[in-house]
Amino acid sequence: MVPFAPEPIVRLGFFNVTNTLLDAILVDIIIIGIIFAMRKRLSLVPGRFQTVVETILQEFYNLTYSVAGSNASKIFPYFMTFFIFILIANWSGLIPGISAVGLRENGTLVPFLRAATSDLNVTLGLSLVSVIATHFLSVKKLGPKTYLTRYFSLNPLNMYVGLLELIGEFTKLISLSFRLFGNIFAGEVVLGIISTLFAFVLPLPFLFLEVIVGLVQALVFSMLTMAFMSVLMTSHAEEISKEVSHQ
Repeated sequence: MVPFAPEPIVRLGFFNVTNTLLDAILVDIIIIGIIFAMRKRLSLVPGRFQTVVETILQEFYNLTYSVAGSNASKIFPYFMTFFIFILIANWSGLIPGISAVGLRENGTLVPFLRAATSDLNVTLGLSLVSVIATHFLSVKKLGPKTYLTRYFSLNPLNMYVGLLELIGEFTKLISLSFRLFGNIFAGEVVLGIISTLFAFVLPLPFLFLEVIVGLVQALVFSMLTMAFMSVLMTSHAEEISKEVSHQ
């Protein structure tokens, strides 16, 4: 049975190095390794692998541009960073045998690695980065004065709307973190139970399903972040003009 909280592998004083933290470090190493490997293989005349990567990135950029317009160049790095990190973190827990290597504590096996996104601390941290980065880009694009008018106004109606938007920012934090955590943790629990009951063949359909869930959840988190950034980087005046033009 997969425990709700991540298990500590090493204790450094008051700080616990958990298996989800080790997995997050592994994901970072993988991403950095891929970056350095790709930098050495870049050329003006792209090979097959470079062409595939550039095509995928171009499609993702086109998606970002269709949502964010002129702000796409500023939002795209955040969008892709979230997507790549979360995707690899989600899939890292699906590597066959990864949960079978670990330490024995009180007759229970504690795996060295567990999908980082099955830890609420990690998903909450990702959500905090998403929300803070969104507001940072908004202030940078609109300026402090225009940014603050979204939430604070002397007009009672606008003040009420601003209050609702402030509450909405907290709900974004909760929904982003719990959605990702819930789906990945539930998948780990299901796979753990099925693998305990049936060692061969039967777990394969569930494993394939979790591969799809990992991809979908990475897309959902990164695309919601992209949408939130696009909205907050647009002033109320621009939003009204867009609505009028669409009508």
